[in-house]
Amino acid sequence: MSEHFARRAADELQRGLGRRTFFRAATAVAAAGTVTGTGLSAAAAAVPMGAQHQGGARPGFRGTVLQPGKGRIPGDHYLPSDVDGVLWGYVPSLDAEPSLRMRSGRTVTIDAVSHEGILEDQGRDPLEFFGEQGVSRGQVLEDAIEIARDYDRTERDFDRDGPHVVTGPVFVEEARPGDVLKIETLHADLRVPYGVVSSRHGKGALPRAADGGAPAGIELEEVMPPVGTDGRATGEPEDYGTVSVFTPVERGQGVMGEGRVRFPLRPFMGMMGVAYAQGAGPTDGLLNSIPPTLGGGNIDIRHLGVGSTFYLPVQTDGALFYVGDPHMAMGDGEVALTAMEGSLRGTFRLTVCKAGEGDAPSVAHAYPFAETDEHWIPIGLSDPDGAAGGQGSDLDVAMRRAVVNALDFLETDRGMDRAVAYAYLSAAADFAISQVVDRTVGVHGLIRKADFDRS
Repeated sequence: MSEHFARRAADELQRGLGRRTFFRAATAVAAAGTVTGTGLSAAAAAVPMGAQHQGGARPGFRGTVLQPGKGRIPGDHYLPSDVDGVLWGYVPSLDAEPSLRMRSGRTVTIDAVSHEGILEDQGRDPLEFFGEQGVSRGQVLEDAIEIARDYDRTERDFDRDGPHVVTGPVFVEEARPGDVLKIETLHADLRVPYGVVSSRHGKGALPRAADGGAPAGIELEEVMPPVGTDGRATGEPEDYGTVSVFTPVERGQGVMGEGRVRFPLRPFMGMMGVAYAQGAGPTDGLLNSIPPTLGGGNIDIRHLGVGSTFYLPVQTDGALFYVGDPHMAMGDGEVALTAMEGSLRGTFRLTVCKAGEGDAPSVAHAYPFAETDEHWIPIGLSDPDGAAGGQGSDLDVAMRRAVVNALDFLETDRGMDRAVAYAYLSAAADFAISQVVDRTVGVHGLIRKADFDRS
């Protein structure tokens, strides 16, 4: 991409031309200097990095685009994102037909597809969208192309539906209601050497309010994206004024600002869940993919990468595990709306934990819970029943629930006096905002395992 074109695109963006010109300019400015007219830079395309990033290796692109069924598939089972098998914008219901059946303790490799680059406000054509950033035809995923072009399991409504491509569900033979599904992330391989970060009007941490004004705490001129570029009144998603920042991967880092800004990758699935609700149909609001629930789903906790364990309470026979919303990197809060979204190949061990056997934290039989080698991670959600009875986005509620879940864990599982545990959390634990963009907002705690005597 020439410097002349990048400068021209920047000028168009600054003049606020709107419509698709505005959108293309935004992505072009982000990409300038990091791609060429014939494809991604040599560094992005050719540098192999250890994608599983175990033992301290830095995550990155291994040098080969992971088209469906191609490349290393380490799991006992493999689940692709076939166009007639995924759900777009919704999660599986309690009686969903499984895409795959497996035994507890076995592993499954799943090819997850990012929604960024295929959505309606981006033209629903990943070949054109990514081609404008210099990405060659062979570096665009075939399953992404097919989903954008041929998906018809549900009628898409951009303003109503969730954005996520949801793959699954996986039926785990031994799972029954009251059990816990233990999800260990073993690998998170980048399928392509690029991602996208998007900001959409009316969403994110600085949204325009429904009445057209500013939300509490900021002024109208501080809304992002700027209100003058809000094209939602047109009813045409491509004219909504979405700002998408195309972000190449180079040497295990995301690259922005014409190469002046580089940050580490931390790939993980933003969405890991089990079936939680029934719904009156496949597009019932209770099944919308955006809000996380007691069944997990769009939980968006950046610590849930390789080496992590995520525990979810089982609501139906087989658990019906699913994934989606693959992230290459995300900061706590996910403030702009999306993380660095990019397709991943994830490998997971799925193990059923029975009540009373002590194989899962006690809290996990009723509420999502996670851990890494360094931390136990209690979780709090502002409105954990999804869209039932309206939607609450109060961070105070999420914080209180995270603290209560932490206290329950320390008292029941670690044998601490509850008052002492409360004092310990105040003195030594960290509580962070998971995300503020999923209607149901989240808070997670970080309790250091090293602080406890394991004898």
